[in-house]
Amino acid sequence: MPSDAPDPCKRLATVTLDEESIGRGNPDQEHERAIAIYDILEANRFAVANHDGGPYALTLGLVENKLAFGIATAEGQPVMTHLLSLTPFRGVIRDYEMICESYFKAIRTASPSQIEAIDMGRRGVHNEASELLRQRLDGKVEVDHDTARRLFTLIFALHWKG
Repeated sequence: MPSDAPDPCKRLATVTLDEESIGRGNPDQEHERAIAIYDILEANRFAVANHDGGPYALTLGLVENKLAFGIATAEGQPVMTHLLSLTPFRGVIRDYEMICESYFKAIRTASPSQIEAIDMGRRGVHNEASELLRQRLDGKVEVDHDTARRLFTLIFALHWKG
C-alpha cells in the first residue's frame, strides 16, 4: 500500500443517529441529515486514540444537552462514548445559520459576485467550526479537516429538533 493511501482501519464505516435522543425532523431536515451522513461515509478519516480496531461505527445522540459520540467497531464491539459539550458551538452554529440564510436569499436575487462573497464567508465559518470540532475531539478522536467539516455539517443539521 502506498504511504499516502488512506488506512482502511482509520475510517467510519457507518454513522447512525440515535432517534430516541435526537428525534425525527421534518422531511427537509431528514434530507439534510441523510446527505450529511452520505458525505461523511464517502470519504473520511476517523481514528480513536490508543485503539487500532477500526473501521468504526459512530452513533450520534444527545445526552443532557451534550453530543454523544458512541463509537464501536464496525462489527459492533463498543470502543468508547465521548460526550462533547455543545456550548462552545452555539456561537458558530448561530453564525453559520445566519450566513446560510443570507446565502440562500442571495441565490435568488444577488449578483454572482455577491453570491461568491457570501459563499466565501460561509466556507470560512464552516472551516472555523470544523477546527473547533477537531480541537474538542483532540486526544480522543482524530479526524482530518474534511471529515471534521462533514461532521460539523451533521451537527448543524442535528441542531433542528423537529
